[in-house]
Amino acid sequence: MACRGPLFSLVVQEIDAEIKADVDQNRGTRLPADMPIRRLGIDDLPDCMLLAQDREWLSEEHRWRLLFDVGEVYGIDAPGGGLAGAVVSSRYGTGIAAIGMMLVAREHERRGLGRRLMTHALDRSGTASVWLSATDYGRPLYERLGFRAIGHCSAYTGSFRSSRSDPARPVSRPMAASDLPAVLALDAEVCGVPRTELVTRLPAFCTSMRVVEGPSGITGYGGAWRNESVTALGPLIAGDEPTALALLSDLAAEAEGTLRVDVEHRWPALIDWAVEHGLSRAFTTAVMIRGADLPGDRDRLFLPVALALG
Repeated sequence: MACRGPLFSLVVQEIDAEIKADVDQNRGTRLPADMPIRRLGIDDLPDCMLLAQDREWLSEEHRWRLLFDVGEVYGIDAPGGGLAGAVVSSRYGTGIAAIGMMLVAREHERRGLGRRLMTHALDRSGTASVWLSATDYGRPLYERLGFRAIGHCSAYTGSFRSSRSDPARPVSRPMAASDLPAVLALDAEVCGVPRTELVTRLPAFCTSMRVVEGPSGITGYGGAWRNESVTALGPLIAGDEPTALALLSDLAAEAEGTLRVDVEHRWPALIDWAVEHGLSRAFTTAVMIRGADLPGDRDRLFLPVALALG
C-alpha cells in the first residue's frame, strides 16, 4: 500500500476506508453492540489525524479543522484508546447534507462499524437530500442504503503549466472582505441552500479567493486551498463555462506545488483544461444522492470545495 505514494492517499481521502467490511459483514468479529457513537469535538482532532495515519491517509489538519467548524464529526471510541472509526456530515440548512471522511481503524475493520457510522449520520441529517462521492467498492453499500448515482467525478492532479489558450489578462480580481455578502448570496442562489458557515470561513481557509464582476455585481467566485503539499482548486461558481475556465486559469496561476481539481464529467471542457495544463486523472468516483434531487442551479456550479463538503 505505502509504495503507491501520497497521490493514492488522495484517492480515498473523502471516501470510506471500510468498504469491504460492510460488503462482507460475516467476516471478523463485531465489537460489542453497546459501543456508542458520539459527536466528536475539536479536542478529538489528534485522534482523527492518528486514525487517518492508521489508514495511510494524509493527516490534513487544515481540512479537519474546517470540517469540525462546519460539520458534525461522529466517532466510536476504541477500547484501548483513540478512535475505532469516524465520519463527517456537513449540513446546509434543511436542504443538503454532504457525508465524507469515513474512517475505520485497521484493528477494527470488517466488523460493521462503517455501516453503523453511515446509518448514524443519515439518521441525524434531517435534510431533503444527502450527497456523497463513492468508489466502486462503496457504491453497492450506498445503493442498499438508498443512494442513487447522478454522475461521476474525476480528480486531476499534477504540476500546472500555462497554455496559449489562457486569457491574456485576468478576468477576475482578488476577493475583498466587502464582497462577502454578495458571494454568500450568489452561493446560496446557485447551491439552492444557505452555506453560510462554510462560505464565511473560506477567506481564512483558502490561500486565494477571486471574484468575477458583471454589470449587476458579482457573478462568479472561486478559491484555492492547500491540502498538505497539494493546492486544491474549489469551489468554483461562474455564470457560464468560458468564464469558469478563465477563473480556473486565474486561480491556477497563483497556486503553488502540485495542483488538484475535482471535475464532474458533465464538464468535458474543464477536463480538457486540466489535461491541457499538465494534469492527469488520479481516480474517479460516483456522485450519489439520497432523497430529493439537488436544489439550485447546478449549471453554474463547476467545482466543489472538496469531495467531503460538496
